[in-house]
Amino acid sequence: MSSSSQPLPSYLAIHAVHAPRAFRILARVLVALILVVALALTITPWQQNVTGSGRVMAFSPEERQQNIEAPVDGRIARWHVVEGSSVKKGDSIVDLTDNDPAIIERLTQERDQMTGTEVAAVRRVKTIEDRIRALEQSQKTGVSAAKARVQMSIDRIGAAQQSLEASKAALTTAKIQQERQSSLAKKGLTSTRNVELAELDYTQKVADVERATNSLNAAKSEKLSLDSELLRTDADAGSRIDEAWGAHASAESDVAKSRAEVTKVEVRLARQNTQRVMAPVDGKIFRVVARQNGELLKAGDQIAILVPNTTNDVVELWMDGNDVPLISEGRPVRLQFEGWPALQFAGWPSIAVGTFGGHVQLVDSTDNGAGKFRVLVKPDPKDEPWPTKTYLRQGVRANGWVLLNQVPLGFELWRQFNGFPPVISMTEPSTAKDASKDKR
Repeated sequence: MSSSSQPLPSYLAIHAVHAPRAFRILARVLVALILVVALALTITPWQQNVTGSGRVMAFSPEERQQNIEAPVDGRIARWHVVEGSSVKKGDSIVDLTDNDPAIIERLTQERDQMTGTEVAAVRRVKTIEDRIRALEQSQKTGVSAAKARVQMSIDRIGAAQQSLEASKAALTTAKIQQERQSSLAKKGLTSTRNVELAELDYTQKVADVERATNSLNAAKSEKLSLDSELLRTDADAGSRIDEAWGAHASAESDVAKSRAEVTKVEVRLARQNTQRVMAPVDGKIFRVVARQNGELLKAGDQIAILVPNTTNDVVELWMDGNDVPLISEGRPVRLQFEGWPALQFAGWPSIAVGTFGGHVQLVDSTDNGAGKFRVLVKPDPKDEPWPTKTYLRQGVRANGWVLLNQVPLGFELWRQFNGFPPVISMTEPSTAKDASKDKR
């Protein structure tokens, strides 16, 4: 065999095998691409966010959709608006007519009757007040007269006591004189006539004492009677005054009842007189519910729906319960409105087109019964203004992205693959504040 047909050594065979040039270039490109991707995943920032959907609504309750209701029972006489009509506050919406064409006349007569009853009750109250004043004056006069008679009886008692004392003194003197004359008569020093005169005088003085005693007792009895009369006069007058006050309270109650009835009738009359329903706020008629002359309406029945003009719109987003702990008031939000062209990059909001900025204004404290929590988003004054009312009407659907923390893109991919939640603070705000205070 020739030398050319002999096999080459193993180390020489390896060197004889050459990879195609294209493969070598592709390998180098793939390695470079892997390095570039790894570097990009490490340094490229990603904006974490949580998403929700909802609608545009008015923040003020007065600017939300309102139902126009019938103020009284009746039928519709005339419509002043149609669906889509713009109205100002105080503009006429609809005229109503009562089922009874003479209801206003009858209510007016009833009010006049109730007013007459009220006037009569007020007059009765005034009459009773005048009677009470007269009874009080009569009581005062009667008690004063009774007190004067009692004082006169006291004076008579004093005079009777003085007369009794004088009679007793005269009796004592007459007794001494009688005893003296009797002693002198036994000695023969005086006449029988003088003795008889002394005995007669003594007898008269005894009678005077008895008469003065009777007069004193009569004066005392009279005082007791007058005291009783004073008490009776005061009690009788007080009883009559109390009866008058009772009648006065009853009359006042009648006045209050009459005024209440008058008020009720005036309320009914005012409702009947306001059968033209006015627009409560500026807005547009959304729906006309009742039909003209075709339906019997009751007070409180819905006749139309009004959508007010809004001055402070917000977006109502419904968020999943897993994302609510990540959301707090003041968090930035990016919004995409229905009907407005947009190109959204959730991780890079700075390059998004057609989205609008906002801030979280309110997070509800409880869910809607299905595990969803409401978040209200207000416009960001530093960002581009939201679309005009032509596009941003109440009820327009909206998608929202609540922006959280910025992390590397590689970490976000790793988190998504492993199903981990976004990065949040490990401590509550209050705990962090307390910790900072402790450090200081």
